[in-house]
Amino acid sequence: MSAPGMDRSNLRTPLKDVTGLGSAKSGTHHFIVQRVTGVALVLLTIWIVGFVLALVHAGDYAHAREMLRHPFAAAWLIAFVVIGFWHAQLGLQVVIEDYVHARWLEIASQLAVKFVCAGAALAGVIAIVRVYIGQ
Repeated sequence: MSAPGMDRSNLRTPLKDVTGLGSAKSGTHHFIVQRVTGVALVLLTIWIVGFVLALVHAGDYAHAREMLRHPFAAAWLIAFVVIGFWHAQLGLQVVIEDYVHARWLEIASQLAVKFVCAGAALAGVIAIVRVYIGQ
């Protein structure tokens, strides 16, 4: 006999209700990487703004190209492009996970975002390298 008002059909604990709904391990890593790339982008953006202002005052195309051929400038530009697209992919991944509910569409969207971000980052790196080596 059960006590009045007690529903014996659901005796699951709160822990049992959430078990199997996802790992609590990868979310923390994703959170930390997103924050680290965000901080790196803030610092790199400060440098980029200064660099672009210097390019505006460079005068002519040849001088601007020489500024881009400096190893320090090329390395920081490559870091900016790679980290920027990595950060974008991480952010879009969270948006897709939160708002796309059809599993096939979520997977397709995640793959599309990863390929587009990787391709755009690769194109940016190739462009910077081509300017750096003088082609």
